[in-house]
Amino acid sequence: MLIPLRNALSAALIAVACLLVPFGALAAWATYGLADTGRYVSAMAPLASDPAVRDAVADEVGAEITHEVRIARSMRPFVKDAVRSFTRTEAFRTVWDSGNRAVHDAVLRAVREGDEHAVIVDLAPVTAQVKEQLADANMPLARRIPVRHTEVAVLPAADLARLRKGYDVLDVAAFWLPAGAAVLAVAGIAVAACRRRAVTATALGTALGGVLLGVAVAIGRRLTLADLPDPAHRPAAGAIYDALTATLRTVSWLLMALGLTVALACWLTGRYGLVARRRRASAALAADPARRPTRVRA
Repeated sequence: MLIPLRNALSAALIAVACLLVPFGALAAWATYGLADTGRYVSAMAPLASDPAVRDAVADEVGAEITHEVRIARSMRPFVKDAVRSFTRTEAFRTVWDSGNRAVHDAVLRAVREGDEHAVIVDLAPVTAQVKEQLADANMPLARRIPVRHTEVAVLPAADLARLRKGYDVLDVAAFWLPAGAAVLAVAGIAVAACRRRAVTATALGTALGGVLLGVAVAIGRRLTLADLPDPAHRPAAGAIYDALTATLRTVSWLLMALGLTVALACWLTGRYGLVARRRRASAALAADPARRPTRVRA
């Protein structure tokens, strides 16, 4: 009676532990990845060379310049070409990194310090760089482009309270979910009647958690791109989403590989142990003639 109870308790503990694995990975990624300015900027830095991102930035900045200066319609394609040329320079990559760092610092500061005002950034440095690029290219009216402190709302004040609550929850879950999963898994293996089977079940559950994490990342990407109001920006948004979730995809593959490797190792050791026991039993039977079965003739 005791063995079935131990197996049932072990199965419950291992199931909960494996269920916590993908949620713990998500919480840790959000807290230690997205909420870390250095890691965020490093993840976003390669996008300065992504064609879709460069085209999206060029379209937005070019539209803002033509709106501010009121350039003739016939000159607008030249302005956009000049802006696209600027996005291929080292100066653009510097502005890109600086802008991402400034935006991330502003959002993180507002979330952590309890600021109730909207998070805004100033586009003046970007405009100044573009103006200099256009002037060097001898673009007409380039000197007339105003370098104003254009404040763009990155995060509305109404969304700050909800984001702050989510951040506080993730900050706690990032530590306790992985720790809880590890403790439950160890406890489930410890109380199991057959620990090899418990380890195998834990490994397979971990691999399944990695699969669920990968599926969640793929579904999140699809939903994120579907909610964009402008379909033309979907390639750029997809590139940004992929850059930010690259760590999650890596973790999902690692969980699957680790789980399957451990499960395979448990199966192989079990098979080896079974073969070894059979060989020992055969050797013992051969060494003891008294234990050999005898035939009786009628």
